[in-house]
Amino acid sequence: MAFAPVIQVNDYISYMDNWFKNYKGIIFLIGGIIIGSIAGLFLGDKVNVIKPIGDIFLNLLFTAVVPLVFFAISSAIAGLDGSNKLGKLLGVTSLVFVGTVLVAAMITIIAIWIFPIHQHLVASPITETVDKKPFGDQLTKLFTVSEFYELLSRKSMMSMIIFSVLIGFATLKSGEKGAGFAKFLHSGNEVFKNIFILIMELGPIGLGAYFAYQVGVFGPQLFGGYARSMALYYGVGAFYFVVIFSLYAFIAGGVTAVKRYWKNNIIPSATAVGTCSSIATIPANLDAAKKMGISDMIANVTIPLGGTLHKDGSSISSIVKMAVVFALFGKSFNSVETVMIALAITILVSLVEGGIPNGGYIGELLFISAYGFPPEALPPAMIIGTLVDPMATLLNATGDTVAAMLVSRFFEGRKWMSQVQQKEK
Repeated sequence: MAFAPVIQVNDYISYMDNWFKNYKGIIFLIGGIIIGSIAGLFLGDKVNVIKPIGDIFLNLLFTAVVPLVFFAISSAIAGLDGSNKLGKLLGVTSLVFVGTVLVAAMITIIAIWIFPIHQHLVASPITETVDKKPFGDQLTKLFTVSEFYELLSRKSMMSMIIFSVLIGFATLKSGEKGAGFAKFLHSGNEVFKNIFILIMELGPIGLGAYFAYQVGVFGPQLFGGYARSMALYYGVGAFYFVVIFSLYAFIAGGVTAVKRYWKNNIIPSATAVGTCSSIATIPANLDAAKKMGISDMIANVTIPLGGTLHKDGSSISSIVKMAVVFALFGKSFNSVETVMIALAITILVSLVEGGIPNGGYIGELLFISAYGFPPEALPPAMIIGTLVDPMATLLNATGDTVAAMLVSRFFEGRKWMSQVQQKEK
């Protein structure tokens, strides 16, 4: 018994070490932002001298993003097992994933219309604007380019993603003859993932310098705008977590499914917040899915796929980031064209970011490029993404089990929960 306090202290130290390891990236980024903010408050316009540090960081990100996304997408598709087609299950899973991501995005858009962010943000003096062209021309330019070299520009991110998908499927279809190229894609993916990790090591310095510049130019009122956007995100996130997840469970299996979901969602929720990782939450989700009555076949397909492809929390944060950037640059976020493109980008972000370290930043680069914003639009989006990460992870991870419930409903029939209860008796 004399050793019990020592064991408890060691367990606490181990817990704190793991907690710091999981959150150190966020801690360092926030630390850099805070230091930069203080410097901006005291130095004012003099902070212009350190702005190049932030610009260098942004340029490194923009340089790495195109090959990173290309290798991530094409290698993922090339690595699929073409002989193991689950057909209907994969189709239902895909529809559920896309549907819930769109619901999250549309709820957020409605919330932004009700609680407009632009009333509290100071517009940027930068005058670069998006060209006003017919909607059809915008779509053509968004999804295609006329020359191959244009795919190498960050301004053609959507086109490059589509081309990456085609490359991935072409490699998969080539079979053994394309094995060497598939290996090249996988190797390139690993290399550029590590390049991105190395660049993000400079994040606290780069974002700190840029935030110092923003505070020095715009003043303390900048904090009010970020605080309101944060409040909006966490408000929508909490509503989605409690109300919409309960609604999904009810649609899947009635009141019984709702009770089962929340009874078994505690451990996955704690794991998601504690690790700040959807991937790390997969084991807890698989165990919870079994207790919720989800079959092993559905859980073993839906949960791992959801860990990388299903991001309700990221969908919400994507819309909030877009609204903030639009407001900072004095643009309206209300037009039909803008909203439709935002929804398309949100789906792509959900699919792309899961397999990439700091994948949310890729989403930010994507929508900034798609809408034609200058590089100066990236730091505000990155800052918001960093601050909302815990709630986003919670929604991303715990949304996978309720999505698996919906898949069970549409794959096994509306009486699937009753059948589960009968088996348990």
